[in-house]
Amino acid sequence: MEKSIAWVVHNKEWLFSGAGLAVIVWIGRLIFKKMAPTSTQTIRSGASSTNVQAGRDVSFVTKKKENDVEEE
Repeated sequence: MEKSIAWVVHNKEWLFSGAGLAVIVWIGRLIFKKMAPTSTQTIRSGASSTNVQAGRDVSFVTKKKENDVEEE
């Protein structure tokens, strides 16, 4: 642990300059990106369409049109 602290103190100018900071941010992003859950959703809509997009279940009620015929 003391060696790590001594290295940081000795290399503080390089470490916190533009190049060193970019490397630290890049490594941090690699680590935290793997921890975050990944999920992507896409939706395509056509002309005069109603679209619903959700990450989980969706329920909705529709009204029957007067000219709809029930099949028996």
